[in-house]
Amino acid sequence: MTGLWIVLGVLAAVIVLVLLFVWSIYNSLVRLNERVNEAWSDITVQLKYRADLIPNLVETVKGYAAHESEVFQNVSAARAGLLSAGDNVKAAAEAENVMTQALGKLFAVAEAYPELKANEGFVRFQQQQQEIEDKIQGARRFYNGGARDLNIKIKTFPTNIFAKKLGFENRDYFEVEDRAAVEDAPQVKF
Repeated sequence: MTGLWIVLGVLAAVIVLVLLFVWSIYNSLVRLNERVNEAWSDITVQLKYRADLIPNLVETVKGYAAHESEVFQNVSAARAGLLSAGDNVKAAAEAENVMTQALGKLFAVAEAYPELKANEGFVRFQQQQQEIEDKIQGARRFYNGGARDLNIKIKTFPTNIFAKKLGFENRDYFEVEDRAAVEDAPQVKF
């Protein structure tokens, strides 16, 4: 009879240890997942702020270069794409690439108008644009670091046994797909 109690005690201890292990894995996955969610929220805030600046920029440039309607339409379409990307990381990255290209063309148009480059509103936008670009880059790095840590944790043994069963999946990186567009990104210097 004492042997049965010993076996039951060992079995109960093993069950408790397994439950504590699963609990620990779950909590670490939740912590990493929330960091990634926080980082994604920061990216969306910065992208929205950037998109909110665009109409003012377009109106400022329109006053000087009204005949460049195709450029303005491209910027407006890029802004709409950026705002409609939602929580889809890949769609947001694509929209960000399109926005960078559209703004590059808009800045190229502005380059041809010296009086525009001296406009106080345009200068203020340039400063805000550079600040937001820096913030987006920082938020992107923070997000990708969090996604990397979560993805490693999900793929690493023994967490990989429990992660999918607990509802955790790999997160996409916020990547720039067209590296040439980034290398040729517009410099906001007037």
